[in-house]
Amino acid sequence: MAEVELPEKSAAATKASRDKKLRAYWMRTMIQWHWISSAISLVGMLLFAVTGITLNHPAELTVEPEVTSLSLEIPTDLQQSLAKLEIDGDAPLPADLSRWLGGQIGKSIGSRTAEWSEEEIYLSMQGPGSDAWLAIDRESGQIEYERTDRGWISYFNDLHKGRNTGAAWRWFIDVFAVATLIFCITGLMLLYFHARHRRMTWPLVTLGLILPLLLAMLFIH
Repeated sequence: MAEVELPEKSAAATKASRDKKLRAYWMRTMIQWHWISSAISLVGMLLFAVTGITLNHPAELTVEPEVTSLSLEIPTDLQQSLAKLEIDGDAPLPADLSRWLGGQIGKSIGSRTAEWSEEEIYLSMQGPGSDAWLAIDRESGQIEYERTDRGWISYFNDLHKGRNTGAAWRWFIDVFAVATLIFCITGLMLLYFHARHRRMTWPLVTLGLILPLLLAMLFIH
């Protein structure tokens, strides 16, 4: 029985098959990166979207600041240890004094840098949504402490701006920004892959580009 030779695929059919496989590979890759980046940036995007609204309406969302003031006196043993220190400039408070102060004011001091002079030690303790400071009289051991709390809206607004949030939050913002960029870029690629089946894709993308440009040129002076 004679063998039947199957016709070889044409070059065009081979190229079309290779292009189809390549397209499917990139589609799967974009979908994978899109959902991973969306999962990482989801909570951050919700936070920044909500605080974008609150930052845009500060007059309607004002909260009366709550001010707390305390007057304290350093215990004798800590005062004696403090009197032995010859520091003039910027340096953290001694660890035992920091722990005692943290327990008195209800806020961890940690290794924050204080300003030391011959008469006084001044420590600024700014944080998101709050401002605080304390001053220690080096001779008498008297402490004056004041904290101004501007409420939860101010707290989250400061997180949005990265104001007085520390290194860990700044790193989070950087990671969140990279994840959001990947989310947007992979989303754009997925739009490209599906654009042939959705005719309004590029008109809507163009509108999203032109609208903020027009608003900036016409209404922002």
